[in-house]
Amino acid sequence: MSRIDVMKTYKLYINGAFPRSESGRVYGLKDAKGSFIANPCWASRKDLRDAVVAARAAFGGWSNATAYNRGQVLYRIAEVMQGRAAQFADEIVAQEGLTPKQALAQVEEAIDLMVWYAGWTDKISSLAGAANPVSGPFHNFTTPEPIGVVGTFIDAKPSLTSLVGSVAAIIASGNTAVVIASEKFPLTAITFAEVCATSDVPAGVINVLTGKTPELVGWMGSHMDVDAVDASGLNSKQLTELKIAGADNLKRIHSFKSAKSPERILAFVEYKTVWQTVGI
Repeated sequence: MSRIDVMKTYKLYINGAFPRSESGRVYGLKDAKGSFIANPCWASRKDLRDAVVAARAAFGGWSNATAYNRGQVLYRIAEVMQGRAAQFADEIVAQEGLTPKQALAQVEEAIDLMVWYAGWTDKISSLAGAANPVSGPFHNFTTPEPIGVVGTFIDAKPSLTSLVGSVAAIIASGNTAVVIASEKFPLTAITFAEVCATSDVPAGVINVLTGKTPELVGWMGSHMDVDAVDASGLNSKQLTELKIAGADNLKRIHSFKSAKSPERILAFVEYKTVWQTVGI
């Protein structure tokens, strides 16, 4: 006897919970063959504000955690991703039209990428920090510190690798993230949110919104409590809109071509210089 598939309405991920959009809106998602898959939530401006509030509240605890602890959390995400590799692969096949072998290769690459960034958490200060030569009886040190709340727009393809490369780089240094999933290929981001909820990620450190990218660009850019944005998933018109909207609070905006680079971490840090008298 055949059964009817359970068609899901996927929720948002904000502050460690899975709320529906406050607007009640969803949009239909189709697979590579044009068949209906599910209804992801269509995030509103208030959903974005709620995600930023959660990210800001989580920033203090996450940025003050030791680099070793953050590395362990990122590694735990990779462990949980490994356990759901088959689900990720199935979603990539459905969304991107890849073969199962190609999809699994992307999943394995994404898991390895998360482990790679986990290894950087306690090394980035050695790469970017310095003991500076000065004239006088002083020690002078420069250390990198997280900038704050970082928004990110995820590339459509490869959906999972693009997601992990952006989010891992943002949170590795102690930032918190507001993730705008690919409008066309959101399933991997939704499953990644479920991974975060069942791993050691503190509530609010990673928040995931699905919806219409053109709507969310201006709202992300104009939000005064978003300190920076990874705009890698935006086209040139959307990037221009983001830069104009983000000018009022001097929002730091970057785009990247490679998912695997320490420069993605360094793009979202500030540098603090400390002077100390010799002998103290």
